[in-house]
Amino acid sequence: QVQLVESGGGTVESGGSLRLSCLVSGTSYSDNCLAWFRQAPGKEREGVAAFHLAGGNTYYADSLKARAHISQDYYNHTAFLRLNSLQAEDTAMYYCAALPQKTNSWCTTYEKYTYWGRGTQVTVSS
Repeated sequence: QVQLVESGGGTVESGGSLRLSCLVSGTSYSDNCLAWFRQAPGKEREGVAAFHLAGGNTYYADSLKARAHISQDYYNHTAFLRLNSLQAEDTAMYYCAALPQKTNSWCTTYEKYTYWGRGTQVTVSS
């Protein structure tokens, strides 16, 4: 059974940084795309970053491109999303999700993601 568990959220002051973690289990780790999403109250869910866990290119939404960095600890099956220069509009629930794929062809096709964590809340105070 594929499981994803996010952690690292919290309340941070405007301009601050956070690093979110996503522990992946129950799947062949490197045969997946991994994406981060966020959903703010009253707004649609938004894919913000994605990459293939076997390595390669990383992809970012324009809303976060200069302020986000996606990475992983391959051996501990954990993906990370670092968010810098956080602003009030970044307040949202952040989720990681996995899409079983052997290549990165579909990593930015966000509607295809199959397995989801429960999310971690990020609140930016002004």
